[in-house]
Amino acid sequence: MIDGIRIGWNITPKFPREVAAQAARVSAAGTVVSVWTNQLPGSWDALSVLGGIGPGPAEVGTAVLPTYPRHPVVMATEALTVQALIGGRLTLGVGPSHAWYISNQLGIPYTAPAQHTREYLEVLRPLLRGEHVRHDGKFYTVDTQLQTASNPEGELAAPPPVLLSALGPRMLEVARDLADGTITVWIRPETVASYLLPRLGAGARVVVLAMVAVTSEPDAVREIVAREFAVVESMPAYRAMLDRGGLAGPADAVIAGAEDDVLAELARFRDAGATDLIVSSIGPPEARARTLELVTAVNPISVA
Repeated sequence: MIDGIRIGWNITPKFPREVAAQAARVSAAGTVVSVWTNQLPGSWDALSVLGGIGPGPAEVGTAVLPTYPRHPVVMATEALTVQALIGGRLTLGVGPSHAWYISNQLGIPYTAPAQHTREYLEVLRPLLRGEHVRHDGKFYTVDTQLQTASNPEGELAAPPPVLLSALGPRMLEVARDLADGTITVWIRPETVASYLLPRLGAGARVVVLAMVAVTSEPDAVREIVAREFAVVESMPAYRAMLDRGGLAGPADAVIAGAEDDVLAELARFRDAGATDLIVSSIGPPEARARTLELVTAVNPISVA
């Protein structure tokens, strides 16, 4: 059992209703307190599918939504809509994504991502709080206010917490100044303690998405990750993060092995200062089933 860290479950849907179905199964299975989904290129809209989640998970999050394709007013409008639909359980994870997607596939200039993200959050956060935003910047000119009543009494939807996918030092400064914390991936506990925490400051959430497999063949699982996620090594932001942790590739960040070994690794992230661990189950079906059984038996703290 591991106290002191929130355990979440990552869902990558093949079809929209799968997110709600998996969230219900995970919640019924044990003590996982959060479910998360990602916005994959060419796939379903993550915010829309989260709007269909029923009772169960205490927290429902995006890890993450790209900022460039969505105007911050649109992002705020959609986020508050989902927030009202699911009863105030949304955590909004956002990030600039990568040039190969934003520029090469969408044709949007991937210009000054840290500066763009700072300006994006300067518009987004007050909109989520229901404030009138007047902003005239390099990337956005905005003069508007959202009126998002969540019930017949006219109460506004509560602003969801915002987490930023921040890897580099400048992005971590943006997360420190304008977000509630960070969501990160392809790291080990040492990077949390030595790199992330000193740049984020006290009180920030540090959410780590980790590939996890309870298996008797950990090397085989790492070979799968090395093969299927080889492109990670060519993405500058991820390559830099791997280098900071002394990792040759994404397979080195995998948590795989017997139950006791996996629990020990989860505890190491907690001891390093991570507040949340999002488990992305990998490997053959039997390994995924064993992983779910293990993490739903872990005793997380509640999301307050």
